[in-house]
Amino acid sequence: MSPAGPAWPRLLVLQALWALLVVLLAPWSLWAIKNTQECTWQVVLNNFETVGKKDASDRFVDQEPLYTVDKVFSLLVDSPIDPDEVRGLVSGKRERSWTCTPLGSGHLPTLSLQTYLGFPYYLKINYSCKGELFNLIPRYFVNVPSRPLWYTVDQTPVFILGGIPEEKAILLTDTNFKDFSLVELSIDSCWVGSFYCPHANFTATIYDAIATESTLFIRQNQLIYYFTGDYTTLHESNHGSERWVRVLANECIKKLCPVHFHSNGSEYVMALTTGKHEGYVHFGTITDGRVSFELLPRQRSVCSGILVVNCSITWAVFIAGDYNLLLLVEIEDPSTRKYFQVVSYDLVSDYLVVLYTIPEFIPDARGLEFLMILGTESYTNFPMVPKAMSYNPYNNLLFIWGNFLLQSYNSENFIYLADFPKELSIKYLVNSFYGDMAIVTETEEIWYLLEGSYQVYKLFPSKGWEVHVSLQVMQQSSLYAPSETMVTLFYEDNKLYQLVYLTDNQQGRLVKRLVPVEQLLMYQQISNDYLLERQGSHLTLSFTNLCPFTVMRLRDLPNPLIYTRQERYRAQPPRVLEPWGFHSDNSLAVYQGLVYYLLWLHSKYDKPYADPVHDPAWRWWKNKKQDQVRGEGGESVGGPSPDPPSPSPCPGFVFAPHPVPQDYYFYLASNWRSAGGVHVDMASYGRIYDLKAENELPERIFLDKGTSYRFSVFLTAREPEPLHAGASFQVQSRVSLAVVLADPGCIEAVVKEKVLVNRNSVLFWVTLSDKRFCFDQGIRGHHLMKTSMLVKVVGSSGHCFQNTHQGPRMQGNLMVPLLIGCPPGKRLAFDITYTLEYNRLQNKHYFDCVQVDPEMPCFLFRDVFYPFFLIQDLVTGDSGSFQGSYVLKVVGGGPTLDTIKEYSEEDIYRFNSPLDKTGSLIWTTRNATTTEDSAFNILSHNSLGIEWLCMENSPCHDTIPHSIFASEFFFKVLVSNRGVDRSTYCDYQLTFLLHIHGLPLSARRAFLILTVSASLFAGLVILYVISCLLSPYVVKVCNVLCWKINNIIAWESYTYSTASNTRDFSNTSGTKSGESSGGISRVASKVAEENKTDTKKTWRKKSIS
Repeated sequence: MSPAGPAWPRLLVLQALWALLVVLLAPWSLWAIKNTQECTWQVVLNNFETVGKKDASDRFVDQEPLYTVDKVFSLLVDSPIDPDEVRGLVSGKRERSWTCTPLGSGHLPTLSLQTYLGFPYYLKINYSCKGELFNLIPRYFVNVPSRPLWYTVDQTPVFILGGIPEEKAILLTDTNFKDFSLVELSIDSCWVGSFYCPHANFTATIYDAIATESTLFIRQNQLIYYFTGDYTTLHESNHGSERWVRVLANECIKKLCPVHFHSNGSEYVMALTTGKHEGYVHFGTITDGRVSFELLPRQRSVCSGILVVNCSITWAVFIAGDYNLLLLVEIEDPSTRKYFQVVSYDLVSDYLVVLYTIPEFIPDARGLEFLMILGTESYTNFPMVPKAMSYNPYNNLLFIWGNFLLQSYNSENFIYLADFPKELSIKYLVNSFYGDMAIVTETEEIWYLLEGSYQVYKLFPSKGWEVHVSLQVMQQSSLYAPSETMVTLFYEDNKLYQLVYLTDNQQGRLVKRLVPVEQLLMYQQISNDYLLERQGSHLTLSFTNLCPFTVMRLRDLPNPLIYTRQERYRAQPPRVLEPWGFHSDNSLAVYQGLVYYLLWLHSKYDKPYADPVHDPAWRWWKNKKQDQVRGEGGESVGGPSPDPPSPSPCPGFVFAPHPVPQDYYFYLASNWRSAGGVHVDMASYGRIYDLKAENELPERIFLDKGTSYRFSVFLTAREPEPLHAGASFQVQSRVSLAVVLADPGCIEAVVKEKVLVNRNSVLFWVTLSDKRFCFDQGIRGHHLMKTSMLVKVVGSSGHCFQNTHQGPRMQGNLMVPLLIGCPPGKRLAFDITYTLEYNRLQNKHYFDCVQVDPEMPCFLFRDVFYPFFLIQDLVTGDSGSFQGSYVLKVVGGGPTLDTIKEYSEEDIYRFNSPLDKTGSLIWTTRNATTTEDSAFNILSHNSLGIEWLCMENSPCHDTIPHSIFASEFFFKVLVSNRGVDRSTYCDYQLTFLLHIHGLPLSARRAFLILTVSASLFAGLVILYVISCLLSPYVVKVCNVLCWKINNIIAWESYTYSTASNTRDFSNTSGTKSGESSGGISRVASKVAEENKTDTKKTWRKKSIS
């Protein structure tokens, strides 16, 4: 299963070094951790308060551990984590649907961070809760027929299963039935029986149940409901089940048909009608949680389209790649003769066509394993009763089944598989979509088929099953009991599982158990293919090995990352240095925080400007002087430790080991000196780029345009014979390798062989290549074409097995899904480093802005601009120059970052098209290549550069500077290779800001500024001349004015002093009065003489001048 938005799914258990490592029990010695063994375990995800507790099982929606995280991460003194980012990371409200499991000890669980088909990155986690299932009574399961499990493959976070007799309840699980809940649904169950609904009785049983990524569908009687809300509310008894919404209320629905794969950004479901709309299909589309139904065909019913009176649609299959519906139609003619046809309906053209008419009777195979239906074969008296169809989009294999099994690769020519007995009737098929398929009959028998072969094997009941059960009983296995009822059958991780209700000692329980297909086939082969030979007086037992080879090895396998597109991280947990070796709640919380922060950095990484190290977690170590997290995330826990010599900064994300800090912290940890008893080695956190293929083909292969995948197969033939002249031919004839392609028109395979006579072996080199013309450009990871490659050793199907430490594994039949299109994990980025270097070289100079921004360097307006771009592969770490063609458009801009606005489509055309006649062009180029409609220029890495124009009607024309420096402008640039690049299937689009400075002013504004400046200058000159001419007169006037002011001041002072003296001496003698009067007279005479002298000097100076 896979996540729906906030839901977190299970994990495919991968090997230890392939993933994020979580050690749940620290050993006594640090160096012993390096030699961990491969094993599986469950990972805890729960509330902080219950971390580490036994039997802890939490289901919660809102996780806001703000206080807890702050409390724990405040201890991180020298961690590569920004506390503000961590606080912002956990403070927001986010919905999660997490299920938890108790912690164990002594094992190594593995986590895998990956993306599938371009969907957001998520953490796939194996988790399980051992909880009791209440209200599980025997009548729900005992002697109840099994039913199929329907869901969207690789997308669904939960499974649901109906079929509980006379109960409005479903089984719900988000752990692939490791644990489950019995949920009673609160639905109205209105009966719509009338003359157009032919159902005879009412039942509360949920018949059909389908789980998609964002919605659940069920059918009860003729009613359809779908669930709205998040899945965690299904567990709430108060209101969880009330969110089931009834849809198609006025329709009579007889059956739901699942669509197993999403496509075009949506998921699908189909509802078959009866009654008034017989012959129509309600086609449901689920997009972003919104459900809509459309009645198909649009113009007329299927019956009218194929020119029959009465017909009924029995089953429907949706082929997303062709946007086509395949309908199994039952036709009844006036003579009461019934027959079936396969009808194709094109959803685009609304066109109906009959592809195949199914024979009325089962063919007579005459002892053959299979028979090609040509119309000339003889038939038995057993009528063919088709029930449904199954389609695998990877190999285009269509099955029609009932009491027979027909298969076809083109939906027109069918092959009858005669190994399936005509006396049985198939109830449902279970497809792994990886090359094998299980069949469940109405009598609950289980059969097995390898796609691409024609042999059908009976698994249950069989001799092999009896042997297997006997061995399990001897081992006292709890997964088997005397009384069993199969509930459903499904595939998980390419393995077949049963959900079985066991009754033992009057105790009933539901268990999930593995169906060991390989062991059953081996036991069955041994039971059937043996020979008793008499040698002397005793019998000798010998077995016949039908496998044509003894050794099969895959060699020369490339690095799987580039083809599987799975990104791998390694992050070792804190090492606990306590004597008992168990993790504490703080150590587990720190580790969970570190991993979550790493994933958050990964999902946040989307920079248009290429980093020197294009790694999502590069910022974790950027500008850090320490590469260790000490103590409980920091050595300050319990008291500070002495600081070691400062190490050199970590160069990006490539760890350069520095002996001083690593040895220092390792010394503290080895001597139990790490404060808090926990040591975190941050040097162990990193991306895994050098993953090696472990002698097996990848889970899936992504192929871009013209790319190829190469490997070799080494086969050793069985029973070598004496060599002679024809030995090479004999070895070659005993082992033959076939490569079967589902779409040979789109991909090609080249097989070369080399016979190793002396080793009785043959070496095959296989090259799988894309033909470059079967897919249009698309967004990375979306709208991929599904196809497959089958590598098959002739005669090996069902006969060849290899013993491994995980049990026997089937050999000789390897099916690998292929996804043709733009692989996920690739992106286009602006190569700012090389752009600056090349522009400096071509323009002979480079002038940055006055205020330098290292994240967004400036470019000068008058210089020719030469942009370069990178294709960054975030999975493999590779980076290379983009060599394809592209179209560059200015789609927005503004003089400042705050004033940037988006342009309309009309404006974008005027500002960027060479056909513009309105004088609105922002830029131009000397390249002559344009798009087919000549609307836009086509650029490449060899282009002659861009010249900035900013013509009169462009938004950057006449930009007013905001300071004394030249004008600046921010252009929002869109770069796209859509429709102009033939080198890749990827539709790259990049939007980034470009900072241009030194923009010129318009001629009018420049002339105005010149006029104003000249006027101001002229005015200043005239003012200076006038001031020079009038300055003497001004000085004279100022002097006279000053003289008069001084006289006034002196006279006022004299008058004041005279009045004061008069009052002081009014009572003195006459002599003194006379003396005073004489003194005053002398003072007045002296002042008058001085003034007269000054006046004469002034007149003398004037006369001289």
